[in-house]
Amino acid sequence: MSNLPQSITLTPGTLSIETLRTVYEQPVTIKLPPDCHQAINNSVQVVADVIASNETVYGINTGFGLLANTRIPHDQLEILQNRLVLSHAAGTGELLDEKLVRLIMVLKLNSLARGYSGIRLEVLEIMAALINHGIHPCIPSQGSVGASGDLAPLAHMSMALLGEGNVHHLGVTKPARDALTSVSLSPVKLAPKEGLALLNGTQVSTALALQALFEAEDLFKAALLTGSLSLEATLGSRKPFDSRIHAVRGQQGQIDTAEIYRYILEPETEISRSHQPCSKVQDPYSLRCQPQVMGACLTQLRHCCNILLTEANAVSDNPLVLYEQGDILSGGNFHAEPVAMAADNMALAIAEIGALSERRMALLMDSQLSGLPAFLVKNGGINSGFMIAQVTAAALASENKMLAHPACVDSLPTSANQEDHVSMATHAARRLQAMNNNTRGIVAIELLAGCQGIDFRKPLKTSNILEQAYKAVRRVVAFYDKDRFFAPDIETAQQLLISDPLITLIPKELL
Repeated sequence: MSNLPQSITLTPGTLSIETLRTVYEQPVTIKLPPDCHQAINNSVQVVADVIASNETVYGINTGFGLLANTRIPHDQLEILQNRLVLSHAAGTGELLDEKLVRLIMVLKLNSLARGYSGIRLEVLEIMAALINHGIHPCIPSQGSVGASGDLAPLAHMSMALLGEGNVHHLGVTKPARDALTSVSLSPVKLAPKEGLALLNGTQVSTALALQALFEAEDLFKAALLTGSLSLEATLGSRKPFDSRIHAVRGQQGQIDTAEIYRYILEPETEISRSHQPCSKVQDPYSLRCQPQVMGACLTQLRHCCNILLTEANAVSDNPLVLYEQGDILSGGNFHAEPVAMAADNMALAIAEIGALSERRMALLMDSQLSGLPAFLVKNGGINSGFMIAQVTAAALASENKMLAHPACVDSLPTSANQEDHVSMATHAARRLQAMNNNTRGIVAIELLAGCQGIDFRKPLKTSNILEQAYKAVRRVVAFYDKDRFFAPDIETAQQLLISDPLITLIPKELL
């Protein structure tokens, strides 16, 4: 993949999932088209009119949260916005990586540029300039409860605009002011409403959930490959993938998943012909019910994708500046419940992809069920083979069960009970990274085990796609002829799952 920035003209509110994935995966340059300027300027004028009329409006000339009833004098409105950012930058924990920060910034810019936030064009252009120059604010990963938006992490993001805090730039952590100076930018002084516009919103939780979705999509494809390898290695039946079975149930995710399995496995192979006719009546569920389980996971991932794409293009600021009518309305679009529920649903899919993979891996080692050497190694006893690799897979699957507990039902009131129900969306999405890592480890172990099983079926060959997957593994991990240091092979297999060669074996249009 090229490291040269890809140029994106950001028409506010129209980001596609493909563009979002590009923003996450590689450097980009962002340009706001001129036809969005009028809406931005109109919303700024509405804010100016409110101030001129001396009308009291939350977040413009009042305090915040429980301090909403405190009126702020006109000559302190700029101070109010700047202090808001500084006071709310109270996050903790490990810093979010630069790819994620870039996605957060683009999501924020996309939302603000729709023109319902009362923030000046020049502020948005400086934010775009930070993205274009690869200046990534240091954002701690913890400190948001997902309402009123992702306040603390977005405050850390916004600090860079003020020349405050630290940023990552050109591989170095440096003061934001120094980074701005190095690219001929000056810190901004926030006007009324602008600090609140920057801080309110669901962009951090949405970006975290999108990151998890991108990785879960890749793991889903990888698990289809490893499941197919396991089916071949254990001399499993293709009959459960017959399209007629899935058509009469009508679940689209299941129908589509069965089609992908048929594509991967092909109607028959040398291995499948070798056990025809077969006395075995039915395979265990981890083989036979793959379309049902993985199809349900695909349905969840598709649903989550739709929710997150909508949220990525949403206006989640508060109050909203409805410039068409000249109104400023205080509502609750910053509440990230849709993101939290999507993240919780995604957690179920990620956990089940891993759980099913672990069961297939355990089946491969059971000589009574698989017909393969016990623990997938010759000379068992002196060799332990895949015995403890399966224990590792079981440990990872079990950890995912705990992490899959829904986060959105666990609300803690904040801001002296003014914000008395929150979404916990940021935690809900952030924990998905650990779950994806766990599932990647499980699928990597099954990948090694499946290839080991295919080796024991030689000289018979499997399908064209599975032969390609097998060869990709064997180029970097040798056959287990005797016990050796196992952990490096698992790490190599995980890296192979991250790279393109395996994932691109399944065409995107099939998903």
